[in-house]
Amino acid sequence: MKVIRIPAGIYAANCYIVYSETTKDGIIIDPGGDADEILKIVNENNLTIKYIILTHGHGDHIGGVIELLQVLKVPLLVHGDDVDMISNAKMNLSNIMPIGAVELNPDKILKDGGICIKIGNNLITGDTLFQGSIGRTDLEGGDYDSIIKSIKENLLVLPDDTIVWPGHGVQSTIGIEKRNNPFLK
Repeated sequence: MKVIRIPAGIYAANCYIVYSETTKDGIIIDPGGDADEILKIVNENNLTIKYIILTHGHGDHIGGVIELLQVLKVPLLVHGDDVDMISNAKMNLSNIMPIGAVELNPDKILKDGGICIKIGNNLITGDTLFQGSIGRTDLEGGDYDSIIKSIKENLLVLPDDTIVWPGHGVQSTIGIEKRNNPFLK
């Protein structure tokens, strides 16, 4: 399995293309913009994209979705708690971003206690866990106590060598975050 990180859009939200090097089947996670660049990488690697998955519905993570869906014609997956957000530009804040209003309807609803995506030894955390930080809790849908509880109960229990691929910034590991992240002390 291979993970390609693309800081996408004007907010440089990390978009990930994750694919099997054997079958060339893949997914795109959080395309925040730069759809042309994402498609270029898909084509250069001869990938068959099966889904676009959103870790959450903030505008900086969804700016490239519409263009990618028009070209790739694949299902859009999002957690049930984010359906209202992605369908309302005011809630997802895209209405006040230079990308312009983005409103989407998912094809499939994901269910669990929130969404980080674990594939093998890789954990794509969206805006939940960053290198040395956590996601903002002052925006729509945010709650400090909930995010800390979720990280401690669901992420920090993973093996220390699990690679953390955050929604912004560079990768880390669960072990590094256990030892160094000031929010998790």
